[in-house]
Amino acid sequence: MMTITEKAAAELRSLLAEKGLGEGSGLRIGISKGGCAGLQYDMNLGSMAAGDETSERDGMRIFVEAEAARMLAGATLDYVDDLAGSGFRIVNPNAARSCGCGTSFEPDAAVLGT
Repeated sequence: MMTITEKAAAELRSLLAEKGLGEGSGLRIGISKGGCAGLQYDMNLGSMAAGDETSERDGMRIFVEAEAARMLAGATLDYVDDLAGSGFRIVNPNAARSCGCGTSFEPDAAVLGT
């Protein structure tokens, strides 16, 4: 399960309204190979799929793909707007290291079971 900050929930609410997406929609989060640290976060607006884990704050939901749930357990979804750019960012306690921009990571060996 992931935690959603108040700022991330507010930004997600604005984004869903802007796109005209209503009840049942949220931010889908997955992981794929890529990025400068080995794995990258994939984020898209969408609806829940079979096997997804769901987290909610202030009526806003995120759906974590089943394959990514183990590597995102205990992570926090935040929204930042700073000199480096703006967007959703994941603070992941299961990352051994992350790239400078925060969009990719290398998972801790314990998460991988190695």
